[in-house]
Amino acid sequence: MPQPALLARELVRDLGGRRVLDGVSLTASPGHRIGLIGENGTGKSTLLRVLAGVDEPDAGSVSRPADLGFLHQEMPFGPESTLAMVLDEALREAREDLAQLERLGEELARVPEDDPGHADLLDAYGKRLEHARDRESWDADRRAALVLDGLGLGTLGHDRSLGSLSGGLRGRLALAALLVRRPPTLLLDEPTNHLDDDAAAFLEEQLRGLPGAVVVASHDRAFLDAVCTDLIDLDPAVDGPVRYGGNYSAYVGEKRADRERWERRYAEEQEEMELLRHAAGVTARRVTPDRGPRDNEKMGYGHRAGRVQSQISRRVRNASRRLDELERTQVAEPPPPLRFAAPRPATRTPGGPEPLVSLRDVRVPGRLALSGLELSVTERLLVTGGNGTGKSTLLSVLAGRLTAEGEVRRRCGLTVGLLTQDTVFERPDRTVRDTYALELGPERAEKVPLVRLGLLAEADLDKPVGQVSVGQRRRLALALLMARPPQLLLLDEPTNHLSPRLCDELEAALGSGPGAIVVASHDRWLRRRWQGRELRLEVGQE
Repeated sequence: MPQPALLARELVRDLGGRRVLDGVSLTASPGHRIGLIGENGTGKSTLLRVLAGVDEPDAGSVSRPADLGFLHQEMPFGPESTLAMVLDEALREAREDLAQLERLGEELARVPEDDPGHADLLDAYGKRLEHARDRESWDADRRAALVLDGLGLGTLGHDRSLGSLSGGLRGRLALAALLVRRPPTLLLDEPTNHLDDDAAAFLEEQLRGLPGAVVVASHDRAFLDAVCTDLIDLDPAVDGPVRYGGNYSAYVGEKRADRERWERRYAEEQEEMELLRHAAGVTARRVTPDRGPRDNEKMGYGHRAGRVQSQISRRVRNASRRLDELERTQVAEPPPPLRFAAPRPATRTPGGPEPLVSLRDVRVPGRLALSGLELSVTERLLVTGGNGTGKSTLLSVLAGRLTAEGEVRRRCGLTVGLLTQDTVFERPDRTVRDTYALELGPERAEKVPLVRLGLLAEADLDKPVGQVSVGQRRRLALALLMARPPQLLLLDEPTNHLSPRLCDELEAALGSGPGAIVVASHDRWLRRRWQGRELRLEVGQE
């Protein structure tokens, strides 16, 4: 039985006095897997909640299939509920399908074909059978075991209470319950959060195999690339959200082409305006016929002079009109991509064979064990490994913020910058703008304006640092490092809280940035494209 599409028309949603959704329309047909992307605050989660019916739109309408699954922050189970109870609920519809098929089959066997009720029974059996086939109900128990293993939950006892599970495990269990139930339409909000590489790859395979519609909000570029058939960019645009066909790689290609067209049009318009200014001003004055007539021109001088003057006046008027039109309608200058500012001469590190930092037999008991590491002046090092292997600890040791056993040598006068996962500023009452200016100094802040980096919106610059989100504070900390790059830059999960577009720009900036750069990251897209050295940490590594 064909499944109906999920349809949203002209959705409007206001939250906290701000319009989050402004006339958003969407069609999600079976077989389509749509990714929602954009900056934080552009309405991805809000749109999912409205599509799911959790929130009502202020205007517009949603037509949704009867059976819809929504992955959001909390499962509808108390902390005392067990994993077995969650699985039973996920399997309830499949088991009901099988029980009803068995009951209807027994009734059909008892009722003769010429009985008036036989046709109704046969019709009910056929509908239930089709429903069970769509849901793959016969395979539900095997699928449940497969999904639990695939998402790293296979070793958990089914008697474990939800209250005893970490937030990450509860998130995986909620995702597992949806995959086991297999509703025809799935809405997922950041489904790869808390998933390791193997679990993320398993999820991608499962979603690609679903026949229904999927709408997912995600910052995970590798996931968007592997799963999506369409992407909707919710970042503000003149004509509203833009839908792109294809996966994330196709989106990047289209955005690159859009950028090139924008830059080319801007350059052409600027060149044309310069020529028009020249034509309207300099050229007109140079060719104005204010010279006297030559002896052999005296008879026709007045006529010709008038004609020439008229032609020049017409050209000047045309040039002026075109210039006025262009100045009114010209495209805005394309914003510069995220780049490290040039370091001040005083921060440059002289070359030479001596490493910036050298570690020998370094240990932080229970957190890190490393036999050796040297970082060169132009190092590009990616630190990978599972949770608990010491990636953040290593960065803190390199930065000098954490004392370790063993030998740690740093070049004299080395400047180090560390972007931590938890950013705290000493004066939360200061505005974002003032914090940036005071940290950098007025001269540097003026040379590298915060708003030009594209990390924070103009509307957020005058808010106190303590009142902006965790992600916005991290963006401010990253902006300070971009504006005044140190000789050794240490970045702990730098793509967290950044939109896919900014992640791409940051990665490009890392390749050409000054000094040495060490990045610790789980980001699969970043890791697959890393051009430098890689250090993989393991638990108990020596």
